[in-house]
Parts: sequence; C-alpha cells; structure tokens
Amino acid sequence: MHFKPAVTALVSAVALATLLSGCKKEEAPPAAQTPQVGVVTLQPQAFTLTSELPGRTSAYRVAEVRPQVNGIILKRLFKEGSDVKEGQQLYQIDPAVYEANLGNAQANLQATRSLAGRYKQLIDEQAVSKQEYDDANAKRLQAEATLKSAQIDLRYTKVLAPISGRIGRSAVTEGALVSNGQSSALATIQQLDPIYVDVTQSTAELLKLRRDLESGQLQKAGENAAKVQLILEDGSTFAREGRLEFSEVSVDESTGSVTLRAVFPNPDHTLLPGMFVHARLQAGVNANAILAPQQGVTRDLKGAATALVVNQDNKVELRQLKATRTLGNEWLVEDGLKAGDRLITEGLQYVRPGAEVKVSEATNVKKPGSPDQPNSAKADAKAE
Repeated sequence: MHFKPAVTALVSAVALATLLSGCKKEEAPPAAQTPQVGVVTLQPQAFTLTSELPGRTSAYRVAEVRPQVNGIILKRLFKEGSDVKEGQQLYQIDPAVYEANLGNAQANLQATRSLAGRYKQLIDEQAVSKQEYDDANAKRLQAEATLKSAQIDLRYTKVLAPISGRIGRSAVTEGALVSNGQSSALATIQQLDPIYVDVTQSTAELLKLRRDLESGQLQKAGENAAKVQLILEDGSTFAREGRLEFSEVSVDESTGSVTLRAVFPNPDHTLLPGMFVHARLQAGVNANAILAPQQGVTRDLKGAATALVVNQDNKVELRQLKATRTLGNEWLVEDGLKAGDRLITEGLQYVRPGAEVKVSEATNVKKPGSPDQPNSAKADAKAE
C-alpha cells in the first residue's frame, strides 16, 4: 500500500506538535546551591611549650644503718615503717665487753699519768734519765688514746639513726650477732621530704629545643624554666610544684638520653621512692604560635594532618599541616597554616578542594572568653 504525500505530511506535522507540547511541560533543573561552611580566622598567640618527660622518684637521702662494733643485739627500739629522728637510738648491742674495756683503759691511764708525773719531778734532780721520762710520757699519751677508743666503742653499742626519715623493716631481731663491717644493713632510712624526681630527655629533643631557641622561634621561659609539674601514675597532677636542680653532663650510651633531676616538697609522703611519674617542664615560649581547633584538623589515609581553608576567592583549599602537639582542644601547627587563614570547622562533609562556598563564623568552636566549650558530640551534630 502506498500513502499519498498529503497524508504523510499531515502525520509528520501531528508528531512534531506532540513532541513540542511535551517539551513545554518539562521544567528546567534547579541551579546547584553554594554550600555554607563555618570558619575560624586564625590569629597568632603566645604559647608556652612544655615537655612531658617520664621518670621515677628517688629518696632525697638514703642511709643504711650498720653496726660499728661486734656484739649481740639486745633490743630493737623503733617501729618498722615509722619516722625516726637523727640521733634516735635504733638498736642496743650488748655493752658488757666494752664497759670492761673502758674500765681497764681508765685504770691504765691513771697508772701511766702517775708514773709520768713522778718522772717529771725526778728529772729535775737527775734521778731518772730524759729517755725514761719520755717513755713514761708516751705511755700516758697512749693510755689516753686507748681510753678514748674504749669510750667510742661503748658509745657505738647504741646504734643511732644517722639521718631523719622513714625507716624500713629490720633485717635483724634480738639475739642476732652483728659485726663491724658486715655487708648487710640492719635497716634503711630514707628521707622523703623533699624527694627527688629523675626524668630522662632524648638528645634529639634537646638538640631541637636548642635550635629553636637559637633561631628565635622560641624564647626562653625565664624563671619558669626551672619550675616542674608532676603527673602521677593515675593521671592526676601532684598538688605541689617542683624545681629543676641540674642536668647530667653526659649522655647515657644505652638510651641516648640525658637525666634531669627535680626536687619536690613532699610533706604528706604522697610520693614514695620508685614511683613512675611524668614531669612537665616549660621549655620555651612561642610568642606567635598558630593554634588550630581540633574540629578543623583531620588525618588522611597516610596519617598526615590536613585542613581545609577558604581563600580570598571563597574557594576551598587543602593544606598539609605539621601539627606537633595539642593544647586542650587545639593543635599547635608549625607549618601549613598562617595568621589570617580561614579554617573550616563546620560543614567539612559538604565541600571538596576547589569548591566555592559561603562563609559564616563557626559556632562549634569555643571563643576566647566564652564560658564553656561544647563537647565533641554536640559539635559533630551541629556540623552535620
């Protein structure tokens, strides 16, 4: 069957009209909206650089109580674990032998003194020789020394505390035989107030600190550099502040670190020798530090710190950061951000580098002087 030209033209016109009418009914897609982000404008501020170093406590003074004469222990005159005073008697050694030696020395001295006195009178009359008088006088001096030695031995039968402090357990009981020069101590006394804290710092950190101070990036902390705060094993802060005493002049070859010693007041004996602690020292002051809120700093797949900032054209830029440490809810940024940068802390999930954004002041970051900072859960919810 063949269609006529007129009929073919009519069908084409109807189809075209139908197509045009369908196009008129469809609406154009809406234009994409520019995302809005919250930013924090970074400003330089003073930052005190602190170092938290591990260490252990040690007694300020330690004295091992040892006998200086031989004998049997008759009494123990202290309570184990108690505080003792310098000069307090701790043990009594049997003094019988030493009392007898003292009496013998006293009698010998009296005899030699009498003989020396008679010879002194007779030498003027030439009844004795000068040599005999000198021998008698020498024996008198020897007897005086023997008496003094006997008095010392008798005094040493009373074992006294050499220092004030807390005494530990006794290594001997009544009836034990002790001797002068024995290897084991009878007891040990430790002075706990004040107390030492020995911490270690790696030479790499020490060299970096010196370079930063020499370059002017850090300023010396002045008198505060000698002040030390102590963090205990349970994470609490020791109530009293310590002071740095000295630093070792040599490096430990096995660890590559130097030892720093601080002294802390310890009147309540909260710190005991051997406790593991962390000491917080003020290393220097950075007058123009850049502190970035943690809400604006993320980590990429390699673990490197990154941040998104808004440039002058209101477009998003990706920055690689060198963030070394935290202070509260902020990162100390050594490289990657500068003063005046607008750091994105809200709406991070809606933007990508190169995108154009609308900027408003962030509400999920604590402002200077504001009462309380919202916790992380509230901040994340508001960002979403």
